Amino acid sequence: MNTIHQLKHKLRKEVLDARIALPPHVVAEKSARIIQTLLKLDEYRYASTIMTYLDFRNEVQTGELVKRVMADGKRVAVPLTDPASGMLTPSSLSFYPDELEPGAWGILEPKPRCVRPLDPSELDLIVVPGVAFDRRGNRLGYGGGFYDRFLLRTGPETFYVSPAYEMQLCDSVPRSSQDVRMHCLITEERIIRIS
Repeated sequence: MNTIHQLKHKLRKEVLDARIALPPHVVAEKSARIIQTLLKLDEYRYASTIMTYLDFRNEVQTGELVKRVMADGKRVAVPLTDPASGMLTPSSLSFYPDELEPGAWGILEPKPRCVRPLDPSELDLIVVPGVAFDRRGNRLGYGGGFYDRFLLRTGPETFYVSPAYEMQLCDSVPRSSQDVRMHCLITEERIIRIS
């Protein structure tokens, strides 16, 4: 009998293998469409503080999103991870990409001298990465639980949106009790709002 852990591991491998195989031009084109859709959300328009992941390994690209958030006069935060504690801290970003360097797992993070922690309750909108999603807002992450633990510390009005390629959508994502659901998914083809 498959445990939730085994089911998650299998799905994670399948989707990551498919995502890694996407050609760079496809990643760029789909990412641009997804980010343009995200920028049209009312939740984006009314947000003053937005946190976004910084993409790696063929994730939906977020560089243009960071630039647009700054150009729109909003405060942008990016994640700083502490692998030892398993915690994630939002850090305010003033200059992109100058304040960043590869951190844990090679993902861009704020340089030590540029870390400006924010209280998670200050975040209006969080752009959450993931490996796979279902239409009920369930999210399969990378297995470390960083975002699930972090999202529990945000305010009750914080909006969670995950950009994803259509190929990352599944009929059902195995879910554990500690997994946090998303409020909205955006693919290159559609917006899925979860009520």
